[in-house]
Amino acid sequence: MPESWAIETTELRKSYGSTEVLRGLNLQVSRGSIHGFLGKNGAGKTTTIKTLLGMTHASGEARVLGLGAGDPTAGVEIRRRTGFVSEDKDLLDYMTIDQIVRFTASFYPRWRSDLQQHYLQAFELPVERKVKALSRGMRTKLALMLAFCRGAELLILDEPTSGLDPAMIEEVLQSIVRHVSREELTVFFSSHLIAEVEQIADHVTIIDRGRTVIAGALDDLRERYCRVQLVFDGEAPHPVFRANGIVRVNRQGRVLSVLAAGDRDAVLEEARALGPASVDVMPVNLKEIFLETVTSEE
Repeated sequence: MPESWAIETTELRKSYGSTEVLRGLNLQVSRGSIHGFLGKNGAGKTTTIKTLLGMTHASGEARVLGLGAGDPTAGVEIRRRTGFVSEDKDLLDYMTIDQIVRFTASFYPRWRSDLQQHYLQAFELPVERKVKALSRGMRTKLALMLAFCRGAELLILDEPTSGLDPAMIEEVLQSIVRHVSREELTVFFSSHLIAEVEQIADHVTIIDRGRTVIAGALDDLRERYCRVQLVFDGEAPHPVFRANGIVRVNRQGRVLSVLAAGDRDAVLEEARALGPASVDVMPVNLKEIFLETVTSEE
């Protein structure tokens, strides 16, 4: 595993009964990146995370921080060096905030007391309040604080903003960005909310039905993908494009829309040969790439 990868998986496969959840998943997460992990509900995101943390076993290979996730001894070390926030924000409800902070700190030799004080104040966490009395937003901030303070090299966040209102989502996302800029660590976070991934991620992997369909730096994906829209005087034809990288072709009345991720010049050459009244090349955002790619796989 190259030093540049914080996470790398090769041909991960996992089934629950007759349901195949991971179908040869390949994943690479660069050290120092904020890496968004996108997929529809049921695509295999949570199972992937559980595999990386040694909470479930899958065939294939998974390495985290250079360690084999399938090895029990290595799994302990991975969890020691990783801050994890689950979608359910699993916390000990019977404790107060002060008690759960001291309890968690006792397991981590690299616990950062300076960050503890900073986030207790920044997140306005009332230390004497019981965890069970916290709002969903406060539970999320407490879970993030416990992850931030571990002295971790890697943060793994599973749907960290699930169930939050827009203002709280913005606060949580900005706290992640600020923490990463100060501490220089890697963040791998799963989500089905494309806007939040596009807001803070610099790399993204999109999975569908247990396998990777798109991966890369977000800026590179925006540069690589485009939409070519053709308008004809009459009904649009039914062409078969031969250029590399055609993702999807939509035809509606006089308009033919082509999502391309390859040789743009070759696509335009074929498009103009169809004799359209107009040809426009338009940029696409991550949401369009996600929806078109996932849909084309079905």
